[in-house]
Amino acid sequence: MKTIYLIRHCQAEGQEREAKLTESGESQARELEAFLKNKQIDHIVSSPFERAVSTIRPFSEEAGIDVQTDERLSERVLSSAPHADWLDMLEKSFSDPSLAFEGGESGAEAGQRGIEAINEVLEKNCEKNAAVVTHGNLMALILKHYDESYGFDQWKALSNPDVFELTFKGTTPEIKRVWE
Repeated sequence: MKTIYLIRHCQAEGQEREAKLTESGESQARELEAFLKNKQIDHIVSSPFERAVSTIRPFSEEAGIDVQTDERLSERVLSSAPHADWLDMLEKSFSDPSLAFEGGESGAEAGQRGIEAINEVLEKNCEKNAAVVTHGNLMALILKHYDESYGFDQWKALSNPDVFELTFKGTTPEIKRVWE
């Protein structure tokens, strides 16, 4: 049995790759460090985006565990151009996983790369548990892969940060939201 703590990054200043955590986000990262402290984590993988790495940095430093970055955990690109109706577009993409907008990737494509990253973590020879840090959209797509009930409404209900415990006793995990 292996547990992965799937983590959405803390509050950030923006969506850009280099966007930093807000002051509140930095405080959240310290709260997350305390929350994860006794979870017996010995492996950390994160999106390379600054807000994701900064989310897990307090815990990694306290635990003495290096953060490995993985591009497959990066935020999903919905479209290459900004759209005023991006929220409607996102909702449609949850209903139709193959839907891709110009310059973007479909939910199916993004979810697949996220699952590949999760599978690689599961194959690692960790003695204990792992922390995986990503972004809200990709988190929801990963959860949807394991449980079809996850979708747009569950994405909207996510917080910054958020943490789900995925306990694997085979290929399908038991999923539990553990961040309040």
